Amino acid sequence: MRGPVAPPQVPLSTSRADSFRDLVQDSVERLERRWPQLAEVDFVVLEVPETAEETVPLGDAVSAEKGRPARITVYRRPVELRTKSRDERALLVHEIVVEQVAELLGLAPESVDPRYGQE
Repeated sequence: MRGPVAPPQVPLSTSRADSFRDLVQDSVERLERRWPQLAEVDFVVLEVPETAEETVPLGDAVSAEKGRPARITVYRRPVELRTKSRDERALLVHEIVVEQVAELLGLAPESVDPRYGQE
């Protein structure tokens, strides 16, 4: 008898990319309660940044321009390489999202999320 190891609704069948997107979405939802204007921002997950720089960014923020909404990008592979567990990954993803939102809004990360750096 052959079939899936686990049904689709069981986390076992969730890909690493989907799991990572969920972490970003959880962080965004947490911040949107305090900052409703984030509903107008596109949050994107990309595998790796397109850069030739020596240091690899973990995230990026681009302000809105005519005809294009603001965008915050979180880079999955660099974050995964810097974390060992899902909990560490969730913490780092949230810090990245907070930092990029702060940059976009012109605020300190502690203003965006008072628990920034304390978790």
